Amino acid sequence: MAEALSSAALDALGDSTRRAIVELLAVGPASVQSIADRLPISRPAVSRHLRLLKQAALVIDEPVGAQRVYRLRADGMNAIRAYFEGLWGEAATRFRLAVENLDESSSR
Repeated sequence: MAEALSSAALDALGDSTRRAIVELLAVGPASVQSIADRLPISRPAVSRHLRLLKQAALVIDEPVGAQRVYRLRADGMNAIRAYFEGLWGEAATRFRLAVENLDESSSR
């Protein structure tokens, strides 16, 4: 499940506007109007981006009065973090092995 979650999340974050929305929500929950007020796009456009982020399991929403308030979804963000940590871990291991091989070659 985590692989599918991170794949969908990465696809959703391929758009700069959706990344900007995630950055805004990292500060705290916000309504569609509040997000639209901070971005150079319309409220309906923000709603469409939020719908895609919600489908990718990166945000959740809840009704607060007449508004819907969005916030980051912890498990979606954790899937993204785990994906990059996995990539970095593999790269770091390959780098360490390359350095060790260089050390062995130079000491001969």
